[in-house]
Amino acid sequence: MRVSVRKIAAALVLGGLLPLGAAMAQTDFASATEVRAQIAAMLSEMKPGQGFMWRPLVRDGARVAAIEIWKKPGRPAVHPAEAEYAIVLEGHGELLSGGTLVAPEKRSEGLIEGTEISGGTKRTLAPGDVLLVPAGVPHWFGITGERLVLLGTKMPAGR
Repeated sequence: MRVSVRKIAAALVLGGLLPLGAAMAQTDFASATEVRAQIAAMLSEMKPGQGFMWRPLVRDGARVAAIEIWKKPGRPAVHPAEAEYAIVLEGHGELLSGGTLVAPEKRSEGLIEGTEISGGTKRTLAPGDVLLVPAGVPHWFGITGERLVLLGTKMPAGR
């Protein structure tokens, strides 16, 4: 199943992730062809064994909607002051969210990683799925196929 970039842009506007003007402005718009080209370019640039790549797609100041390619699961994480929104573009995986982050370590101002999540809810991810992980909620992405491709953005809590 392919996800329409126009539907994605509309969802981002309706969800308050992009202002209406930004979604319609040429500099802040990516066509379906451009999205596919960016994914293909990222895949060709990934080194053997590289498990993750992130690259901005559209931007409105500090707000960014980016393509995320996961080939391997990352570490369980928490973004204390940012909610994470994503739409699955390609592939299949799992999202484990909620529960408690085990052995948390602060990696940067906006990122705490742990070794695992105790408890939480597991959901299967497929193209077209939309997810929201509120600020401060532990989460982890598992990959059940070759890769999981997301259009994701982080927004300050309370926005």
